[in-house]
Amino acid sequence: MSYIKERVSYLKGLAEGMKIDDSTNEGKLLKAMIEVLDDIALAVEDIEEVQEQLEEQVDSIDEDLEEFARILFDEEEDDDVLAQIECPHCNKVFDLTEDMIDGDSDSFECPYCHEEIAFEWDCDCEDCSEEEENKE
Repeated sequence: MSYIKERVSYLKGLAEGMKIDDSTNEGKLLKAMIEVLDDIALAVEDIEEVQEQLEEQVDSIDEDLEEFARILFDEEEDDDVLAQIECPHCNKVFDLTEDMIDGDSDSFECPYCHEEIAFEWDCDCEDCSEEEENKE
């Protein structure tokens, strides 16, 4: 039972204990006011229940949305990352992406210190093997 409902019940009991005469205008007014307060208390109680249900639904939707965003954005980032590299110049670790590598170059720039980092292609996948054969 909500606090408001308890307070209205107290007022009802107080009015009954005072033996308010509802044949008088004042008695009719007080009883009508207590009935309205009781209706309001019931409505507030219903609203609180609905609000709790909505809060649970919003929390559930928020969790689903966070999971969806994590899956959507993390997978996209992972697809673009080739490797994690530690710069030999500044010792900072960063993700090496395809955008950072020029296909004809044997080096790339560190995003932190902007020094060139040399590398050798050491891959034995079919695509790289075919490229090597075509070069020869």
